[in-house]
Amino acid sequence: MRGGALPAALLCCSLGLALACAPRRAWAPSLFALALTACVSAAAPLPKAWADLMFSGCWLSVITCTCAVYRQRGIGFGAAVALSANVGIWCGGVITVAGSPSNLLEALPCVSAVMIAAPARHRMPIAVQVLSSWLIAIALLAATLQVIPVTPGYVPDHIE
Repeated sequence: MRGGALPAALLCCSLGLALACAPRRAWAPSLFALALTACVSAAAPLPKAWADLMFSGCWLSVITCTCAVYRQRGIGFGAAVALSANVGIWCGGVITVAGSPSNLLEALPCVSAVMIAAPARHRMPIAVQVLSSWLIAIALLAATLQVIPVTPGYVPDHIE
């Protein structure tokens, strides 16, 4: 989970689920804010030493976005645009420190989950909440790997 494309894609998918709970008039400005901030953030010269910070922010943003699904009345216009800008910053940051600029083209289309989740939110809200719970669990596990003293699989240990 330390590559650039997969964490950014999961982040964009969580934003898509959050936008499914937003008014439809917020979708276009939110997607514009996401694309703009992701491109600017991906072009920023961030040091590789910031990788842990970028991944922690990415996973916290996944949790924040997916928690919006559990709000009874959804999220408003301003919250949708703010979440999109936040996702764009972390998405671009993760891609800058751990991937290549082409990873942005792989991750941003994952926001299209909004097209699937919006009708399902009214007909089958439990399905959208189960998917959100899965994303929260993945984010918590990935974030926990960064702070526990166990050697994760992508880091060489003392035996090697």
